[in-house]
Amino acid sequence: MSINQNFTHFLSQSDAIGQGLFMLLLSMSVASWYFIVVKAWQGFTVRRRSQHFLTQFWNAASLDEVAENLNQHRDEEPFSHLTYHAINATRHHAIHGTQRLQEAGSAGEFLTRAIRRVIDEETAKLEWGLTALASIASTAPFVGLFGTVWGVYHALLGIGQSGQGSLEQIAGPVGEALIMTGLGLAVAIPAVLAYNDCVRSNRLLLAQLDAFAHDLFAFLTTGSAINAMPESNGQLRKPALAVVGEQ
Repeated sequence: MSINQNFTHFLSQSDAIGQGLFMLLLSMSVASWYFIVVKAWQGFTVRRRSQHFLTQFWNAASLDEVAENLNQHRDEEPFSHLTYHAINATRHHAIHGTQRLQEAGSAGEFLTRAIRRVIDEETAKLEWGLTALASIASTAPFVGLFGTVWGVYHALLGIGQSGQGSLEQIAGPVGEALIMTGLGLAVAIPAVLAYNDCVRSNRLLLAQLDAFAHDLFAFLTTGSAINAMPESNGQLRKPALAVVGEQ
């Protein structure tokens, strides 16, 4: 008998618990691949938009130009989101001062809180779906194993009632029951690989975002300017942080 025939025969011989475990594994597989596809697309989109924004940011003549571009074409990605709220926080504190508890502290402290809040929001966005992937990866093998144990129990029970205990009578039902273990592993392995890849990608992106936040904080609190340094071919290199004066 082929695997498909064994599997079909196993389902036809299973009771409600066995079929329910199979439906549970099927649901976990569908959910796992949904998160895998969505997270892969989101990661690709975020990296592409972030690279585009950073290129525009470092080639901008001033932060005013960056702020104007953000107001006109605001991208929903971590770096532009952080820049938009950091610039708005600086302007807000300059206008309103410390009139409310929300603006308490110096301009640098208020900006730091705004930056931390945005980074926390972006971290939560990046971690969306990871709990589900981790749960599926850790529980799917045990669900499959439980299905196997339940299937073997019913197979041996049927063999005992028939009174035929030959190898041919045992190997078929037990082999069919072992399919559930394979299904559990088939569900868990992609979830594990996707989870590890997402965690690594998020860690790298957040490290870049944290480094960018330090540069942005220096721009907004020390009066730094972006100096474009032309190369010999007339194109612009990535500008350096040039401090022009303390506020």
